Amino acid sequence: MSTPQTPPRALTIAGSDSGGGAGLEADLRTFTACRVHGCVAVTAVTVQNSVGVTAVHEIPADVVAAQIEAVVTDIGVGAAKTGMLASTEIIRVVAAACDRVGIGRTRAVPFVVDPVAASMHGDPLLHDDALEAIRTELFPRATVVTPNLDEVRLLVGLEVPDRTAQYGAAQALHALGPQYVLVKGGHLRADTDRVVDLLYDGTTFTELSGPRFDTPHTHGGGDTLASAITSALARGASVPDAVAFGKRYVELAVQHAYPLGAGVGPVSPFWRIRPDPV
Repeated sequence: MSTPQTPPRALTIAGSDSGGGAGLEADLRTFTACRVHGCVAVTAVTVQNSVGVTAVHEIPADVVAAQIEAVVTDIGVGAAKTGMLASTEIIRVVAAACDRVGIGRTRAVPFVVDPVAASMHGDPLLHDDALEAIRTELFPRATVVTPNLDEVRLLVGLEVPDRTAQYGAAQALHALGPQYVLVKGGHLRADTDRVVDLLYDGTTFTELSGPRFDTPHTHGGGDTLASAITSALARGASVPDAVAFGKRYVELAVQHAYPLGAGVGPVSPFWRIRPDPV
């Protein structure tokens, strides 16, 4: 009998969602659907459901760092991403641990930074003083950053009411040091029938346009997009190809989202798409 082939591996450094809609649960489902073995470094445990977040318990920062090093030094990963990091202390130890194990834009392992600041219900998932740590510790190490428009406002102080402002936001974010910026357009209600995400590498702007679906059930959409991008990077795709793949994946996930509980349901995880041309 032939020996089974080991799949590509990816790491999510994120918080747990007890409702299973977002966070590392969404990341792991996406990794599996994209035929990537998912590993985790848990940063926080949240008490949440489809209605909102009622409590957050942070994991000790040294334990977060130890999880990263344990995974990468033994199993190895082809790409890594962040989600909810909660505090300045956790952000700093994540940055240092990533440096030690070779994760980051100037290192061997691509690094996707999803600067999660609040849940989709508006519940805070990041201490106020941690925004500066995201700017100074994570963005300069990031291969791709994937902020939504609320996170753009918090990080660089810019409101994005239209497509023109989206371009200015991408430039302001790129000045903080990431290799690529993906400014997500899902919250841009000026576009009523399309969602246009904007990718910028410091020179070239690329608009990625897709349909806007009439559903309230979008819980975990940002996590799913970032983890689909991470999956494609782990499989060896270039950043533009990985982002295009992530965009296609999350479109399908939102199109087939489902109700759950009394509030907002999750995007669907049940998709298998092989990144092209990998």
